[in-house]
Amino acid sequence: MSRDVVTVRPETPLREVAELLASRHLSGVPVVDAEGRLLGVLTESDLMRRIAAPAEAPAGFLGGLIRDAAAEAGRFAKLHGRTAQDVMTPDPLCVPPDAPVAEVAKLLEEKRIRRLPVVSEGRLLGLVSRADILKAVLAAPEAGGGAADDAAIRAALRRAMREQPWVDRHFLHAEVRDGHVHFTGFARSPTIAQGLRALAESIPGVRSVSLDLAPPPLFMMGIP
Repeated sequence: MSRDVVTVRPETPLREVAELLASRHLSGVPVVDAEGRLLGVLTESDLMRRIAAPAEAPAGFLGGLIRDAAAEAGRFAKLHGRTAQDVMTPDPLCVPPDAPVAEVAKLLEEKRIRRLPVVSEGRLLGLVSRADILKAVLAAPEAGGGAADDAAIRAALRRAMREQPWVDRHFLHAEVRDGHVHFTGFARSPTIAQGLRALAESIPGVRSVSLDLAPPPLFMMGIP
């Protein structure tokens, strides 16, 4: 994660927030109190929605009877408020400092967000972004390629192949040597071969994958 995080206080005027985002080329900033507790996140999208939002027409008689006063007040504050706390998204999604990298990457992808606050006991420790995840992956050391490593890869690969119904295990052989996985046998389609490569590459310690696969004979096509 990145520990050098630009933050703003809840009472910061929106004009100052906008100038900060523009001058520092930021897409958003955490909002924290005097003790460093995370209160919310304010993004450029929040500011753009405020600018682009049309003026709200007064509610009619029936609308007034069923209106949600709290929700209307919140919308009004986002449109007309002047400070960070008025426009920010409160209680943002965040992760603890010991969150696995894979879990963080999944959240970033599923939620379609660029970064996540890292929080411990309510206090902001830093931000983890897509770029941080990529740096972690690139910095990961390669497997040593010893016999013990190959045995672990082979066992993990067998388990992974058993879990996938599209893998024709009876017609495939996977050799592992020095972290390299070599498939031989038959594959029903190029897509199956592509899936095998992705499956092997997902195993920790695998350094490379090669495939020597042929289309199955006709008599094998009907075998489940």
